[in-house]
Amino acid sequence: MSGVHTHNVADLSLAPEGKKKILWAGEHMPVLQRLREKYRETRPLAGIRIAACLHVTPETANLMIALKEAGAEVRLSASNPLSTKDDVAASLVADFGVPVFARHGESREEYYENLRSVLEFRPHITLDDGGDLTVFAHTEGKAYANEILGGTEETTTGVIRFRAMEKAGTLQYPIVAVNDSLTKHLFDNRYGTGQSTVDGILRATNLLLAGSVVVVCGYGWCGRGVALRARGMGARVIVTEVDPVRALEAVMDGFEVMPVEEAARKGDVFVTVTGNKHVLDRPAFENLKHGAILANAGHFNVEINLEALEAMAVRVERGVRPFVDAYHLRDGRVVYVLGEGRLVNLVAAEGHPPTVMDMSFANQFMAALYLVEKGKTLEARVYTLPREIDDAVAREKLASMGVRIDTLTDEQRRYLESWEEGT
Repeated sequence: MSGVHTHNVADLSLAPEGKKKILWAGEHMPVLQRLREKYRETRPLAGIRIAACLHVTPETANLMIALKEAGAEVRLSASNPLSTKDDVAASLVADFGVPVFARHGESREEYYENLRSVLEFRPHITLDDGGDLTVFAHTEGKAYANEILGGTEETTTGVIRFRAMEKAGTLQYPIVAVNDSLTKHLFDNRYGTGQSTVDGILRATNLLLAGSVVVVCGYGWCGRGVALRARGMGARVIVTEVDPVRALEAVMDGFEVMPVEEAARKGDVFVTVTGNKHVLDRPAFENLKHGAILANAGHFNVEINLEALEAMAVRVERGVRPFVDAYHLRDGRVVYVLGEGRLVNLVAAEGHPPTVMDMSFANQFMAALYLVEKGKTLEARVYTLPREIDDAVAREKLASMGVRIDTLTDEQRRYLESWEEGT
């Protein structure tokens, strides 16, 4: 390794509390635990260096431990300056020997220096959540990209970036879109984001959702989850969309659908979850009610145009509650922004529950094995994990829950594979 630094965490004395959280999460991640047990002896990742840029949470810690036990040398940085749990980072370093380069609240400069630190030991595989590490390896870290077999991507935002890179011809190594695995986006995005986003909003505000109007901007899998959970807590939910099919689906699911500027007049709480920029912008801000609350559940802090909101304000009052800033507008209205417009479920809460991250990180683990086996034969494109891996993860999850399902008979299998038999 060329790097001098072995870690960059806030406080190693926090390790005991972090270890408790890691062990607790591990108890609720049975699929990943089974993979640990299966590959601990054979160590198929021996000699493989893996650089990860993920949210530093107890769930991520269990993935790092599993990869290390399978033989890999791993380094971890944060994929968001405010998502790092400092006690978890400390425990990974002190108790599990995993070099971590992440601090809660790190500056933009430190964030990118930490990305450099996880790249400087010349990884064979990159694990990403949002795409920053991979993009960094393609730009400022170009010398490292030539040695990389491939990478993975955890979230929709990152997959969008890499498909754009593929289209532009700038992608230098293959990317496995873990986000597109069914056992990831159908569950993590819908149930994980849905629950953890509402959890973050409630922790930050301590307000009652029942009877309020919640506006969900975007009706992808994450937006579906947020809308479902908000309605389940008694909120009246409005959905805004640009995609006609998703908008139609929201209508058929029983939600009001309207343009965001119209919804701005009615909403009490707004959640952006689109993966796009300036979803809430000046025209919407001009229509907001006094006391409106703005939260973001998309990966990057660009969905709410905070520069425009600040320009409309005569005063910004930071920290009126933990993770709540008040924007006092010229006309007397006050608008509240949660978590500086960053991922509210990780800034103000603990992110997705380990039960759902179990499947997502099982896919990440299997993607690493897939890249070791196939990486040299793959073109520099975006790939989805083979369906049989998806099915294997789902079967393991069902087994851990004590759920049994049917299997096709030989007759049924032959029928599905034939074309002769009809009416």
